[in-house]
Amino acid sequence: MRASQFFIATLKEAPNDAEIISHQLMLRAGLIRRLAGGIYTWMPLGLRVLRKVEAIVREEMNRAGALELFMPAVQPAELWQESGRWEKYGPELLRFKDRHQRDFVMGPTHEEVITDIVRREIKSYRQLPRHFYQIQTKFRDEIRPRFGIMRGREFLMKDGYSFHTSFEDLQREYRNMYDTYTRIFTRLGLRFRAVAADTGSIGGTGSHEFHVLADSGEDAIAFCPAGGSDYAANVELAEALAPTAPRAAATQAMQKVATPGKTKCEDVAAFLDIDLTRMVKAVAVIRTELAGPGPLDGFAMILLRGDHDLNEVKTQKVIGEFRLAHEEEIVAALGCRPGYIGPVGRSGFAMFADKTVATMSDFVCGRNEVGYHVTHVNFGIDFQDVTGSNVADFRNVVTGDPSPDGKGTLEICRGIEVGHIFQLRTKYAEALKCSFLNEQGQPQIMEMGCYGIGVTRIIGAAIEQGNDPRGIVFPRAIAPFEVVVVPMGYAKSAAVRAAADSLYADLVAAGLDVMLDDRDERPGVMFADWELVGVPHRFVVGERGLKEGKIEYKGRCDAEATLLAAEQLATFIRERLCA
Repeated sequence: MRASQFFIATLKEAPNDAEIISHQLMLRAGLIRRLAGGIYTWMPLGLRVLRKVEAIVREEMNRAGALELFMPAVQPAELWQESGRWEKYGPELLRFKDRHQRDFVMGPTHEEVITDIVRREIKSYRQLPRHFYQIQTKFRDEIRPRFGIMRGREFLMKDGYSFHTSFEDLQREYRNMYDTYTRIFTRLGLRFRAVAADTGSIGGTGSHEFHVLADSGEDAIAFCPAGGSDYAANVELAEALAPTAPRAAATQAMQKVATPGKTKCEDVAAFLDIDLTRMVKAVAVIRTELAGPGPLDGFAMILLRGDHDLNEVKTQKVIGEFRLAHEEEIVAALGCRPGYIGPVGRSGFAMFADKTVATMSDFVCGRNEVGYHVTHVNFGIDFQDVTGSNVADFRNVVTGDPSPDGKGTLEICRGIEVGHIFQLRTKYAEALKCSFLNEQGQPQIMEMGCYGIGVTRIIGAAIEQGNDPRGIVFPRAIAPFEVVVVPMGYAKSAAVRAAADSLYADLVAAGLDVMLDDRDERPGVMFADWELVGVPHRFVVGERGLKEGKIEYKGRCDAEATLLAAEQLATFIRERLCA
């Protein structure tokens, strides 16, 4: 490819609305251009990157035995109504009517469509197992699209769906996909980690997320770095183990203390000169299914240690659907505004305690009176003890917590989710009556698996992981070009032109993806463009070097350039670039 025949549209500055580094660099490098909120055109340079990611995903999925198909983006509402997700999915599901006033959706995912295909086409156990996948555009009407392609409304996704006669066979394919995804992200040249995850709205009994590791990641990942441990989980799912020491006996009677203007645990602890771990905070929530007109209908209180945060995913599994209570609801239920609420002297609503709190004694909490807290508070003495199923794991794990596998302590890192695999089991198959005749000739519901990869998101994640002040540092496997040849004065010097054309031909013959920058631009402009774009290897051909029989080479991350003699080039290309 020659630059004069290509379209290069780099920018010196990113638009003001570009929030994160991947968004800024993708716009500056000319990979994408914004059409509307969360909707982008993939420019020629960006499309090359996208197609390379897509090719690796397709090769590995085919290698794993999956069969590619292509399903419509527009889906009839009847399928979503049949599965029960028409009402449950929420406003992210873009709904519209055709000219005949029939309801349709723009597909954010394809569980319903693929299950409808399979229930029509597959009738016998002899036709199973099957795994179908596609690489196709999805649309989710995000309330606030942001971060460029990282949280856009329209995106390219690989979604695969497997169908089985038994749970055991589903587990076999799940392991196959775990290994396949590991190969995909390894080939893409990304630093990643697979973590146990919550199944969320998709449903099912087990799932793993694949995260590209980056400090800018939205997700927190808990992992155990100790030798012999392979524990890793999304913080949403990671188990916080209960302290092994039993609850100590009370040492003093409860005392009321003035804490004027101190509404946060950190401020109260500092004011009383105590450790934050001696504080207990009360989180007021409304349980959706129990909510009603009365101030205590659906009201509940969850007790957490002062330095811990509520884990909403875990909490929902214990108490059902809920939301945080509004200030006016807290005042109506407790007669006190937030910042001073606590369990002492209150009844008539459900109270829950995190496992860590359940072992505490002589702690400090709110007095349910503005401007006051109480010290030396104890379960069973100052308020009713919380026991049984009302004691559970409600919190996020933190660095230093014991690993659930018992092999060390946890650390927390950040990640960007780029893949997710699920054991759906029979959730959609039952709803859509997707069955087969088993060996006994009896109808049986199919077991299902679901496997997704955010193809466009991978590119943003790769840039978040790989960048420097000069621009993008792409892994070679997905860089728009592997090598760029930059001649100094291509149009002015016959010697430079001949040497550059010869080197270009040699690189192409070696099977490399090469760009020859034959533009009439200053060297600094050309260097800056290709560093911004993230091409891994650069050769510079100039008259001065040719007179010495040398060509300059520089890797994208190299501190200094290297001069190569003409007789070294063939060996260098073979051993350094083609290895």
